Amino acid sequence: MPSIPLSRRRLIQQAGALGSAAFAGGLLSTRAQAATGLETKAAKLGFIALTDAAPLFVADEKGFFKKHGMTEVEVLKQSSWGTTRDNLVLGSPKGGIDGAHILTPMPYLISTGAVTANNVPVPMNILARLNLGGQCISVGDEYKDLKVGLDTKAFGKALLDKRLKTGKPVNAAMTFPGGTHDLWIRYWMAAGGVDPNKDITTIVVPPAQMVANMKVGSMDTFCVCEPWNRQLINQKIGYTALTTSELWMNHPEKAFAMRADWVQAHPNATKALLKAVMEAQMWCEEPANRAEVAEICSRRRWINAPVADVIDRVKGDFDYGTGRVEANSKFQMRFWKDQASYPFQSHDLWFLTENMRWGYLPTTLDTKALIARVNREDLWRQAAKELGVAAKDIPTSTSRGAETFFDGKVFDPANPKKYLDSLSIKTPKAA
Repeated sequence: MPSIPLSRRRLIQQAGALGSAAFAGGLLSTRAQAATGLETKAAKLGFIALTDAAPLFVADEKGFFKKHGMTEVEVLKQSSWGTTRDNLVLGSPKGGIDGAHILTPMPYLISTGAVTANNVPVPMNILARLNLGGQCISVGDEYKDLKVGLDTKAFGKALLDKRLKTGKPVNAAMTFPGGTHDLWIRYWMAAGGVDPNKDITTIVVPPAQMVANMKVGSMDTFCVCEPWNRQLINQKIGYTALTTSELWMNHPEKAFAMRADWVQAHPNATKALLKAVMEAQMWCEEPANRAEVAEICSRRRWINAPVADVIDRVKGDFDYGTGRVEANSKFQMRFWKDQASYPFQSHDLWFLTENMRWGYLPTTLDTKALIARVNREDLWRQAAKELGVAAKDIPTSTSRGAETFFDGKVFDPANPKKYLDSLSIKTPKAA
């Protein structure tokens, strides 16, 4: 029986009525589900305690995985991005995981062996983008008088003065070398003339440990997703300098990725997982569901944080802790709107280019061939059509086109070298 095309609103209404594995009269009948020929009903998926993992939480809690026949999915908390990498390298047969909520560049860094033990490549596939935006850069209250924002010139001078006065390094924390948070804080610093390789020290801190480390003075600034930026304010330790969509409007952020060998061995199960995640993204996007999204995220098995640290920014309301307050901000995280779920290849190319900029990847890398192996937007398109996603919501191109950043720099995916050449601060090998 073919799937029945549905409007996005109708699809969400059906999804919201789920609540259990039973799905009578829904998008797929029992007969249609049986006909998909799932190779397995089990998968182990990792996540980090961040609000942009909400689609995985919701897919589990609301029964979307079960709806699509994946009745034995385990969504497992990882302590750090390094742990996520290690468990993906292992794979579930060796006690690891099959896929994960992941920083978008990581599947590429793992596939090339750039971040694996002995640089052994482990092929990965990106199946969907999980969200756009929603990250923040925070600063300690030591710099409250500066009211640090997009411009880092005064902040950079303050950091230099501190370094000269104390003789100690000033630290900017991110979550994984070459990952999104690393790239956002580097771009922000460099745009203001601060060289992140020379003027500051970048350190790796797991997301859930950011606030505690700021409290004891281990860092001066950090970049991470929620709820940790808001928790920093609630604990009166620091404030939000900016949301990352202020750097690049609706930038790609996390991805849903699986080991390539798992995808190859389980094509139908892969599509079932993907459809479950996509439906969860639609559900998360609805304003009427945002309070429940926050409550789900706060639960012990997921983020394990007070709802008060989660709810405002999940709903799109930002109190920066400096007197700046924005309700229903245009910079809020997107899960489905603005084609948030589609994994544009042009965005993957930007992440690869920035990793070349900072020396994590060689400038001789064949990016076109690598993206063709890792990015499985073809599966996304298939899943979208089977879900009855409206044609207007399915991108017609693998490129979102030229992207403009807050400092006026333009990334044209047709000419990434021109973009790289335009950047004055970068590693010598990228020059």
